[in-house]
Amino acid sequence: MSTANPLRFDGRVAIVTGAGGGLGRQHALALAARGAKVIVNDFAPAHGSDSPADAVVAAIRAAGGEALANGASVTDFTAVQAMVQQAMDAWGRVDILVNNAGILRDKSFAKMDLDDFRLVMDVHLMGAVHCCKAVWEIMRAQNHGRIVMTTSSSGLYGNFGQSNYGAAKMALVGLMQTLSLEGAKNNIRVNCLAPTAATRMTEGLMPQAVLDLLKPEAVTPALLHLCHDDAPTRAIACAGAGTFERAYITLTQGVHLGLAPDTPEQVAAQWEEISQRDEGEVVPESGSAQGTNEVGQAMRAAR
Repeated sequence: MSTANPLRFDGRVAIVTGAGGGLGRQHALALAARGAKVIVNDFAPAHGSDSPADAVVAAIRAAGGEALANGASVTDFTAVQAMVQQAMDAWGRVDILVNNAGILRDKSFAKMDLDDFRLVMDVHLMGAVHCCKAVWEIMRAQNHGRIVMTTSSSGLYGNFGQSNYGAAKMALVGLMQTLSLEGAKNNIRVNCLAPTAATRMTEGLMPQAVLDLLKPEAVTPALLHLCHDDAPTRAIACAGAGTFERAYITLTQGVHLGLAPDTPEQVAAQWEEISQRDEGEVVPESGSAQGTNEVGQAMRAAR
């Protein structure tokens, strides 16, 4: 099925981090192919002509697009600010930020060094914070911005051996939820993408037949939707092997039990009812929805 209105990004400027290979490379190529000017970021301690970012830029230019390479580490806020200024100096605006940069340091929690936990949090979470902070006032002044965080099923649902990665990826969901609220009045839409793809980070972790299905380019259509002028906001899109889903963080209706000496026992006794997922389950508009539900039930019970 084709669409009469292809997603275009003409006149838009995008920054894609971790774009030297894998998912980021596909995101950058696709945005450029559809009209965006792209800063292709990939960490390069000694940035040179043989860096992965330069190769992606060359591919974009060969196809008739506009792109610039950047070797900043997302863990370095000063370098990130300079990257954003590079886009401003070249094109005068930043419309799209794709927080894709990431690393893995997988081990069971019992065997994991805290340095590896901190490093993964620093790259995934603080790297995204640095990039968001560097573009935030620009997007507010423009009254336009699209930000995509790269989350993961490891954060949403857990995965053995990835406590550091999962913690960072779920933290990005919380960052997205709040920034989408704060950015709404300035038309800044913030979303999460949970990809399943064969990349440098997943080599050797899956059978080759599975890896063949999980092409990074099969995730990018969801990314393009989340970056577009008509994008949703506060969405968690999931994508892999050409399949697209949406994840939600929901709240059950719950049960009002009051406060009595045996309330802990009542929580235990009625846990199944408290956990019941039915027509009363909601997707909260903000964190205040939990308190509103709890106080509302308490006030009704007191009548």
